[in-house]
Amino acid sequence: MSVVRWKFETENRIGMITEVARAFSERMIPVFVMEVYPGEIYVKFELDERWDALALKENMRQMKDVNQIFDIEVLPQEQKENELQVILQSVSEGIVAIDHSGVIRYINPHGAGLFLLDAAQMVGKKIAEAVSADCPILNILKTGDPFDNKEVLVDTPRGRLHYLTTGRPLKNENNKIIGAVATLRSMKAARQLVNQLTKSQMIEFEEIIHRSRVVEDVICMAKKVAKSNYTILIRGESGTGKELFARAIHSTSDRRDKPFLPINCAALPETLLESELFGYEEGAFSGAKKGGKMGLFEAANDGTLFLDEIGELSLVLQSKLLRVLQDGVIRRVGGQKIIPINVRIIAATNRNLEHMVGENKFRQDLYYRINVIPLFIPPLRDRPEDIPLLCGYFLDKYGMEMGKKLYFSKETESIMISHSWPGNVREMQNVILRAAHIVMGNEIGAHDLFFGENFPIQPNGAVFPENRNLKQAKDQIERIELEKSLRKFGSARGAAKELGISHTAVLRKIRRYHLEDLIK
Repeated sequence: MSVVRWKFETENRIGMITEVARAFSERMIPVFVMEVYPGEIYVKFELDERWDALALKENMRQMKDVNQIFDIEVLPQEQKENELQVILQSVSEGIVAIDHSGVIRYINPHGAGLFLLDAAQMVGKKIAEAVSADCPILNILKTGDPFDNKEVLVDTPRGRLHYLTTGRPLKNENNKIIGAVATLRSMKAARQLVNQLTKSQMIEFEEIIHRSRVVEDVICMAKKVAKSNYTILIRGESGTGKELFARAIHSTSDRRDKPFLPINCAALPETLLESELFGYEEGAFSGAKKGGKMGLFEAANDGTLFLDEIGELSLVLQSKLLRVLQDGVIRRVGGQKIIPINVRIIAATNRNLEHMVGENKFRQDLYYRINVIPLFIPPLRDRPEDIPLLCGYFLDKYGMEMGKKLYFSKETESIMISHSWPGNVREMQNVILRAAHIVMGNEIGAHDLFFGENFPIQPNGAVFPENRNLKQAKDQIERIELEKSLRKFGSARGAAKELGISHTAVLRKIRRYHLEDLIK
């Protein structure tokens, strides 16, 4: 007995399939599979000792409208099935498929391993019994609604299952739900993925562009303290590169193979910031995800959490952060369980924390907790020797992106060196990026530079473009007042308080007028 596969090349006409099938039936040859395409018929059959394969092939080739018969190794559908199986078996995510009754029809080894079961034991069982009745994939059968990256935390007799899942319904040609498919990723694997993504953005101290002695001194100090687990507070004006130093510290530390997660404390309202940092339990508030959500403290476990603009934290969140630093534990919003964490905190601010402590706007005990190792990054105006080097770096960077060889005119070089750079390196980066886009050739002249104050000055001191209408004038006044407040306070929350509008409204206007440089 042997299994044989043939490909028939035939004329494409009605009755051709029936005639080929009859030829096998009349000879009492069992057929396992037939696949039919226009002008092609694939047959998988079993041949016993009664038949010589070559003679049978020649005999069948004499059939009307059969042009040729070829031996093949695999049928097209078998090829697709084999390829699909290899893919499903080799992907790093779990994959599970259920039918309309919730019965598991397929699960790959990764998926079975996540559920702490054997794949062979799971196929044919209801997923509610094999895993949990709370599996999100079962909701698809009821609602037909897909879901993305839903966090699931369930206790089973085999242990606690904690995973992320994405699901899609399976529908027939009548749009009726006939099953569902879901991908599964353990939270441990999700953390590793986050770590890989953030690791790719890491830099070393050697990559920090500088020539000045003062920056070299900061780097030397940062290298000394990088391997400790103490909290580091990075001080400096907006745009000086505080996050750059934080990433370099993490890359040099013993936690370099673990996650580095940054968050800007000034960019989110208090309630949203709390849930982002600490996570939340299911039902903690309206709109909370089923199963809850992990916060950044948990996601950064064993790694580093970078709290940019820490001076913008409310007193309530300052108290909660103090407990994390003191006790090494957190509690999710709406939850009761105490979760131990091991996270190194690197904080940064452009605010005068000492002044804020004196005004009771920043907790003194928290100040001493985070100010264990302070690093001060000097503004660009205090290290003019770094300006040509940074200019050259950004010219090469954006020139390469745009396929140009960019350079400054002599006049432009003088302007760049003499400029006070209130926005520091970030302002320089944006000035050169704008110039690179508007310059007609390769040489960037003075007329290609825009520092944000290049408008004609009116007699009353207001800055307006020429030929303005009333709306443009109103927008310009709004932009000027907002920019003044942001430069004064260095944060959206401080500007909102002075201007008498909400924090959210200020963030919206910052994006509208492209003033992000003044708060990041």
